Amino acid sequence: MDKEEVLNLAKLARVELRDEEAESLSHEFDSILNYVGEVKKVDKLDKLNKFNKEESTIRNVMRKDGKPHDPGLYTQKILAQAPAKEGDYIKVKKIL
Repeated sequence: MDKEEVLNLAKLARVELRDEEAESLSHEFDSILNYVGEVKKVDKLDKLNKFNKEESTIRNVMRKDGKPHDPGLYTQKILAQAPAKEGDYIKVKKIL
């Protein structure tokens, strides 16, 4: 970024700068912009590497689907402990 660009930026921001300050800021802006460019390169490489790794693949970490127990195995035990029941269902108060 050269001195004219810094002065134009200062004008847009309504900041008064002397020529010496503009020259100093142009060097600082150059180093900042170079650093940001390096960070962008690293970020792009990091994203590319992330997609190439095996750890980033989507996989199911839960147990396999299946019947945990036979249906109706515990129904009578649960119904016997319920305070109110109707048929094979536990009766509860209406909420809505």
